[in-house]
Amino acid sequence: MTARDEILARIRAATAAGAPDSGAGEPGAGEPGAGDAAVAYRQLGEVSGAALLDLLADRLTHYRALVRRATTATLAAEISEALARRQARRVVVPPRLGLPLPDFADVTVDAGLSASELDLFDGAVTRAALAIAETGTIILDGSPDQGRRAISLVPDYHLCVVGAGQVVHLVPEAVNQLADTATRPLTWISGPSATSDIELERVEGVHGPRTLEVILLGEL
Repeated sequence: MTARDEILARIRAATAAGAPDSGAGEPGAGEPGAGDAAVAYRQLGEVSGAALLDLLADRLTHYRALVRRATTATLAAEISEALARRQARRVVVPPRLGLPLPDFADVTVDAGLSASELDLFDGAVTRAALAIAETGTIILDGSPDQGRRAISLVPDYHLCVVGAGQVVHLVPEAVNQLADTATRPLTWISGPSATSDIELERVEGVHGPRTLEVILLGEL
């Protein structure tokens, strides 16, 4: 069995409807690993509560995102401190953000601003649809508290508030919960935008915000 045959067999098994592919008549049939991929995926996470938030915070930090923790009582202060530390006074927000913003912030609600107009803002503030702790991923689905993809991609700074109840452990859990919004343009964010050249020199801010800051909201 060649490496190509094994890869194709695993793809067939992974995409089979509910059961491993028997592999009858296919390259690699009967070989070890040819039909076991479909049952190997973990569908439900094993981490919950405070440990789940800790895991997400750890992964976000690993990806060089900034992480804050807040309760309902401290959320306004955390948002204010985050924006002040970043010196983000002119910010763009989605149509229905529903978050307390400081008085010093000059807030503009996005109503189809152009990329050049969005580039003039110090940052954007949004909520999130979900977060995946295992991969340190924040997911936006274009809901009114998250807005268009452009507002989270063009400004150089993105402040995102994630509720504890929006955090899942594994990718399959997130995919299942996003089934109703799967037709929307989903944005999956794992840390600030970054890329590396052939010499592995890391450059941030090429395809999106140079700085991602996440406030994890939950009673700690």
